[in-house]
Amino acid sequence: MSSPVLQPVAPAERIVTLDVLRGFALFGILLMNMEAFSGPLDLSFTGIDPHWQGLDRWADGLVYIFVQGKFFTLFSLLFGAGFALMAQRAEVARRDFTAIYLRRSGALLLIGLTHALLIWSGDILFIYALLSFPLLAFREAPRSWLPALGGLCYLAAIGVLLWLGLMMALLAQSQNPPAELGSSAASALQKIEQQRQMYGHGGYWQAVAQRGRDWLQSMQGLLLVGPEVFGMFLIGAWFTRSGAIAHPGQFPRLFVMLRWLALPLGLALMLLSAWQVPWLQPGRFDLRLAVASALAAAAGLLMCLGYLGWVVRWRAGLAWLAPAGRMALSNYLGQSLLCTAIFYGYGLGAFEQMGRAWQLLFAVVLFALQLGLSHCWLRYFRFGPVEWLWRAATYLHWPPMRRQAQR
Repeated sequence: MSSPVLQPVAPAERIVTLDVLRGFALFGILLMNMEAFSGPLDLSFTGIDPHWQGLDRWADGLVYIFVQGKFFTLFSLLFGAGFALMAQRAEVARRDFTAIYLRRSGALLLIGLTHALLIWSGDILFIYALLSFPLLAFREAPRSWLPALGGLCYLAAIGVLLWLGLMMALLAQSQNPPAELGSSAASALQKIEQQRQMYGHGGYWQAVAQRGRDWLQSMQGLLLVGPEVFGMFLIGAWFTRSGAIAHPGQFPRLFVMLRWLALPLGLALMLLSAWQVPWLQPGRFDLRLAVASALAAAAGLLMCLGYLGWVVRWRAGLAWLAPAGRMALSNYLGQSLLCTAIFYGYGLGAFEQMGRAWQLLFAVVLFALQLGLSHCWLRYFRFGPVEWLWRAATYLHWPPMRRQAQR
């Protein structure tokens, strides 16, 4: 008898909680990325920018404290949860899914690279795809090890931050400090101005060339971002393999701790970080900033888990987010396409023309539109358009797209 064919999961077999979490994370990602869509990439994710005043400054502070660093970690956790779920279903089907998984990762690698170079250089998909290859080695890891392994991996990134800050402090105090220490701020400002010209006033191919430079620069940050993302992959795999996502009612103490311990502790660390260093000046890195960044990274992990705990608690009332989560990849890429078309010079040219508070309102309206479109789309189709292409590349056949094609 031939082995069952491993196929894309049918809508009826989906874990709705995962889709709700993906929809919630997608909204947070949009809130976080708005500043990077509407202005220079290197001026984003830098804390509370002192040039904002009044309501704009409050908006910038709220995003920094409650959003930045919390939702890409949640997205990473959900990626790891999806990996473990795919492995579980392959085991039930009695099929080795290694080849299928490698095709899936390879296709995502191509999607991420295309996104980073042709649409928006703030892409995270390429890094996810790159780190998904070593994740395969943890498929058979004992389930009880995964939280500890994930936590240690995440802490390694925090350790690297502190070590780099200490090295910078020692170099600055040495008798002959390197000349690069004094020129890094000027170099950072030069890169920001280059982004301003290429994205805000340049043509499409000038923007593509700048994206290539920005992408190469972002790859240098893998030493810090990589361990954080991979650690969240492993923690997410535990949430699936333990059954905590599929059957959260069996883990009441866990989710109470996430809601009432992890989230308040993470918020306290984040507030301490913002109080110590509210603005992460581009090109500057010293021990004080390293400590503040380490506190923010620890807060990101704890607050991400706290958010997860609350979304799981209110999953029934938040079920309206699920369609956006089912089409998370299409919606993520759609955000980049629309926002670069509005803000970049080769589009409507609104680069650096929108205040910080208006950016958040714009994000809310855009997400509401995506949510409505997702509901409408999934009435007629089984997958989002990019999800459909991704599945076709993964399983080497075209899955039925229209809902009436289901049996």
